Amino acid sequence: MPRVTHWIDSFPDNFKYSNATLVCKGLAPYGAVSIGEIDAITDRIAARGDDPDAWLEAWSAMAHKLEAQADAAAAAGRDHTAGNLFLRAGFYHYTGERFIAPGEEKRRHYMKSLRCCQEGLRRRYPAIEFVEVPYEGKTLPAYFLKAQGASTPAPTVVVFDGMDNCKEMSILFCGLELSARGMNVLSIDGPGQGESLRARGIHSRYDYEVAGTAAYEYICRRPEVDPRRVAVMGYSFGGYQVPRICAFEQRYAAGVAFGAMHWDIAAWVAQIYRDNRADPKGSFSTPFQFQWVVGAKSEQEALEIAAKFSLEGIAQRVSCPFLTLHGEEDRVVRVDSAHKLHAALGTARKTLKIFTRDEGAAEHVQVDDRQRGVDYIGDWLAENM
Repeated sequence: MPRVTHWIDSFPDNFKYSNATLVCKGLAPYGAVSIGEIDAITDRIAARGDDPDAWLEAWSAMAHKLEAQADAAAAAGRDHTAGNLFLRAGFYHYTGERFIAPGEEKRRHYMKSLRCCQEGLRRRYPAIEFVEVPYEGKTLPAYFLKAQGASTPAPTVVVFDGMDNCKEMSILFCGLELSARGMNVLSIDGPGQGESLRARGIHSRYDYEVAGTAAYEYICRRPEVDPRRVAVMGYSFGGYQVPRICAFEQRYAAGVAFGAMHWDIAAWVAQIYRDNRADPKGSFSTPFQFQWVVGAKSEQEALEIAAKFSLEGIAQRVSCPFLTLHGEEDRVVRVDSAHKLHAALGTARKTLKIFTRDEGAAEHVQVDDRQRGVDYIGDWLAENM
């Protein structure tokens, strides 16, 4: 008899696996993954019980199969088909990489993901530009998508990722929608995110306004952009970064926390360590993730760095219009953090939207109905920027 699961919890006894699978499933509305393929992958993982190699092997097997099909389609000149296959292969490679400890094997699997995702994006969305944002003598990789139908400088949204996510995701679920609404979009892998971390070794930082300023100065040099109407948005861990950016880089016209972040990040990181020692299946994250993202060499150093990630006394400096979205059933960042952020923001022009179970989009960063979240953001930006 086939196992019976809820689509949000593919592994009812393993939140780490369920959460990672749900992030991948959240890309289905954009044609970037197949629910049927994901079900086949998760069935194979479940059939192997507690085999620690099952996760990577099952995701990689599907990714490699589709990648080979994509290469064959591309060689035959069937670019649209190849693009679809490449995208699915890329995101399966990325999901499989998630629980590999930092090192050469992790980098190798990520580079497969990047290659496939970019081959897919080039074929399916040729309007997306691959760009580099100058940053402290280096560059941060990003995608730029122009506002559809704009003949004059248009409003623009800069999108930073979360701790486990990448610009290849946000250019789809944010970029496509906001571009259709007449906004330019820059989806960027900031310090500690996606390609910047995995391929270039650029770690995160508590003073994220440095990256925020770099993105603003890049975007405002583009003729398509109205520099008076540039918003900044961050999702998941970006819910910490964006209030910080808006507090110090006040040229941004609006800010969006697409999911608030824990108010006490040091306590949150300490809890991740405790949860993994007590029951690794019960935590959404590995014990190495935050440590790797910030470039710490030990658990103690990671905790010391985490203590610097604070919005206390910072959120009060935000003066631009600001939107905070959250789901009441978010199990990664509890909903009280959204209320704390909203209350602390110094601007009088602030909006708090909590999605309830009845209306949907109540999970972390509205992954169970992301279109509903993005629609709310698009409408709010049109009215406030």
